[in-house]
Amino acid sequence: MFKTFCNDESGVIISAELVLVLTIAVLAMVVGLGEVAVAVNTELNDVSNAFGALNQSFCVTGFASVCNGKSKSAAGGSHFADSVDDCDTNTTCDLVTGQAGPGEAGGGHHGRW
Repeated sequence: MFKTFCNDESGVIISAELVLVLTIAVLAMVVGLGEVAVAVNTELNDVSNAFGALNQSFCVTGFASVCNGKSKSAAGGSHFADSVDDCDTNTTCDLVTGQAGPGEAGGGHHGRW
């Protein structure tokens, strides 16, 4: 019985085909997941650009109340002007592409670490 088991080669071709198909499937999945990661990072960069584009400036007017020549209450106004930060004008996706910017030899973090 063991001798016939060792001489039986009927499943060898199916196993080799299965290994080949699974190898191709795993490689395709790795490439696909890599592209999904790039797409997710690009969309998150778009979201960060949207948050950076929000203008956070505000102005609150003050008031004063006077009755019979006497000051009853008063509140001063307030004002804040949002200035442009470094991340507000991020139009490139440095972390995803890693491409060199103008005048740079290599890609990477562009000196922001």
